[in-house]
Amino acid sequence: MNLPSVVAQPGMPDAVRIYEVGPRDGLQAEKQLVPTDVKLEFIRRLLAAGLQTIELTSFVSPKWVPQLADAADVVAGVDLDSARHPVLVANERGLDRALASGVREIAVFTSATESFAKNNLNRSVDEALTMFELVVRRSRDAGVAVRGYISMCFGDPWEGPVALAKVVRVAQRLIDMGATSLSLGDTIGVGTPGHVLALVERLEAAGIPRGVLAMHFHDTYGQALANVHAALTAGITEFDASAGGIGGCPYAQSATGNLATEDLVWMLTGLGYHTGVNLEQLVEASVWMANHLRRPSSSRVVRAMASTDDRGQA
Repeated sequence: MNLPSVVAQPGMPDAVRIYEVGPRDGLQAEKQLVPTDVKLEFIRRLLAAGLQTIELTSFVSPKWVPQLADAADVVAGVDLDSARHPVLVANERGLDRALASGVREIAVFTSATESFAKNNLNRSVDEALTMFELVVRRSRDAGVAVRGYISMCFGDPWEGPVALAKVVRVAQRLIDMGATSLSLGDTIGVGTPGHVLALVERLEAAGIPRGVLAMHFHDTYGQALANVHAALTAGITEFDASAGGIGGCPYAQSATGNLATEDLVWMLTGLGYHTGVNLEQLVEASVWMANHLRRPSSSRVVRAMASTDDRGQA
């Protein structure tokens, strides 16, 4: 198996965490319903490949996201001690279901822009943040860590470029209400390295430390890895990725797949990071899921390694 040559870059963070979102953010965008047993096998394979943070599912209304209607069954089928296993919740009802399932980490999801908030959450940005205040407070009171997702941090399909101040305002509100970390989403993949650096600097100037930030990039315009590298140079140490590059956003048609975990692991390995991920096993897991989804993986690394090793893809 070919692996990248390791050439460490001075001045980079000592360690990096991969936050795997495939079972939740990846599968929620699928038109077909993926059976629960397939989801559980996918998660098992991701764990076997060495991923230590795997977002399992989302406790949302099946009316809006039927692909994740089996959230409780998925959580029940996973050993919650095997790794970090966050779940997304949409409101207090979702939180109640998540806590009843025994989860120890949750995430809430909001937007930096009004248009996306109204299209995705059916409420304004401020209304969404107000709704989440009680969710975050109850979670923290229960000893549960809370991640705040902020979508449309770099561009919006309805509003165009997004002012840094809008992202900072939402980020500050989430931190003030008790969120323990923030994931900044380039939902439609229009971000560029300079934009990434400017956003991190503006957030830090507002009193939000880099240590609580994660980055969630989409590869619509081929900029995801360049943006990861820029974020690394700025001291960001957590990156969201989806095995095989599956996913997108069902509420933003211009959002293509997530940054592929394999592509991220390849780059991090080349920079000298020990990710703990067995790349060959991860590729096998993604090829297995691609066959279930009946389409090839969008990951360049999966395609290259699967071709080299004669693995079949649908």
